[in-house]
Formats: sequence, structure tokens, C-alpha cells
Amino acid sequence: MVKVGFIVEGKTERKIIESADFQQLLQDNRLSLVSPVINADGNGNLLPEKLKEEIAILQSNGAKKIFILADLDQDACITKTRERIGASEDTLVIIAVKQIEAWFLADSHTMSTLLHEEFFLEWPEQENAPFDKLKSIFLDKTNRGVGTKDTFTARMLKYGFSLTRAAQHPNCQSAAYFLNKLSFINSQTP
Repeated sequence: MVKVGFIVEGKTERKIIESADFQQLLQDNRLSLVSPVINADGNGNLLPEKLKEEIAILQSNGAKKIFILADLDQDACITKTRERIGASEDTLVIIAVKQIEAWFLADSHTMSTLLHEEFFLEWPEQENAPFDKLKSIFLDKTNRGVGTKDTFTARMLKYGFSLTRAAQHPNCQSAAYFLNKLSFINSQTP
């Protein structure tokens, strides 16, 4: 098993990485999680000079590869965001388009379960503010809000959010890219 570490942009990403579903996904790919999952507390903290200490901590705990998971937010393109964060031989930068909550919109199964009706959003990664879209959908369909991002993430995970299902959505390429990188990490690590 290859040991992998994670540095994430915020609480939502951290909860996804620490979830039972994600842990099983890692195990299925012969990967094991190195603790802690480091929350950088915002995209602005995902800069090379600010990441050195976190990367060193994960490497000292045995991580052979480190994933840095961030949102695209309002950046012009994935390439520019990846360059700003900086990748190295031991790190892989994964960018969720536009925000990681788009992956929730792409998991039609879990959304359908929560909404008690069939749900499919054709272009989840084209939403400029996916969390606002989620709030609007739930208010419209259930007459209830979703609470904070933290609360809603816990609810999505409780009802079975799956990165695999999000990656299977025909228009959620960033989740598919992440899943692809996870599945090939063993072949890339000496």
C-alpha cells in the first residue's frame, strides 16, 4: 500500500477525505491515508511557501505522495491555479471546478435521496456558486434550507455521497480526474 497525505482548502474537503466512503476508495486503490488531513483554511493559504511545513509533516509521517485539494473559485483556469499552488514530484494538485460542492451536485443518487425525487443537473461544474445552487434547490424542493457548508457536507456524507458517483457524471471532469489520479498512484510511486 502506498501512503498518501492530503492538504485541503477547507472543512468540506477535509470531511470528504476523512469519510468512510473515501477511506474505502483509498483501500480499493491500495492506498492508505496518512494523518492528519491538513486543513489550510482557504485557497490563499495554498501557496508553496505556506505549504512547506505541512508537506514536511506528512512526509515525516510516511506519505509518499501528497494530494493538495483546492477549489478553482474565480481563477481563470485550472493550469494557473495549479501553477500558483505549485506541484512537485511528491505532490499532486487537484482542482475542483468551481468549488467542491459541484461534486455534490454531480452525485445524482445522493441528491435524489435527499430530495425524495429524481435529480440530475447537467452541468454541475458550470455553476459559479455551487453551494448557492444547492441552497436554492433545497429551498425550492423541500421548503427547507441546507444550513452551513459544514452542516450540509455532513448531511451529504451521512446519506452516502460518493466521489465515485460524482466522477461518473458526464460533466464532472474534476472529480473524474481526481479518481483517475487515485487509481494510478501505485503505478507512479516507486
